[in-house]
Amino acid sequence: MEEQDLAAVSATCMASFSQSVADTLSEEGVSTFSKIAASSAFLERMKGDNLILVAEIDGKIEGVIELKEGRHVAMLFISPERQKEGTGRALLSSALNYAKVDIVTVSASLSSVPAYEKYGFECKGETGKSAGLVYQPMEIKLNKAMHATSA
Repeated sequence: MEEQDLAAVSATCMASFSQSVADTLSEEGVSTFSKIAASSAFLERMKGDNLILVAEIDGKIEGVIELKEGRHVAMLFISPERQKEGTGRALLSSALNYAKVDIVTVSASLSSVPAYEKYGFECKGETGKSAGLVYQPMEIKLNKAMHATSA
């Protein structure tokens, strides 16, 4: 992701979130997510130890993944009209090449659990709630060969 992508990335996240997750959360949860997905918040995280990759199709940003500290998938959103086309899997596969650990985690929104299970993640522990966001802790074990080049 580059700085000129910030508005498009934020818009992609909000469109996907609004369609798939927002109506399952409280006002507090929607507000919390809106702050996390704001362009300024992405910019701040981009300058830190977060890897943010985008999927660009026909010159338009259609997806984003954020890998925090090489160990946690913090965001994975695909434009609603581009879901179920392999974009999420491709982004996840690319991001996992940068993993710094053997087990990568995600705090999945409840509606995204089936997608993460298809990607190979397993539920770990009980659902949680933070600032109005409801999530299922999940993890995937990487084989050594998958991310040895980034260690």
